[in-house]
Amino acid sequence: MADADLNADGPPERLAWIPADAARAFVDGDEHHARTLLARARDAEAPGSLAWARLERLYGLVSIHVLREVEGTFALERSDAALLALGAELPTLDDLEARAGAASP
Repeated sequence: MADADLNADGPPERLAWIPADAARAFVDGDEHHARTLLARARDAEAPGSLAWARLERLYGLVSIHVLREVEGTFALERSDAALLALGAELPTLDDLEARAGAASP
């Protein structure tokens, strides 16, 4: 039986919002490029929106991963406040890695 979360044309729907190129860069070990791609995607969204908050959270997590703790922590504070107010789940680095796996040919 097929996974109900899978989209025949792409990644699981719950991960489709994550930019595939950022996810691939992260799992390929180019975290700084992943961070840049996440920031670009985030900046294209309306501040405070669900899309913005999700991308801001991943940006913060990747920032902490590359030892930019202060910048990452501030990003998490901003994103988590918005996500909690929206009643949304908090994305993790596991989601970023899973998106890369779903985007692989």
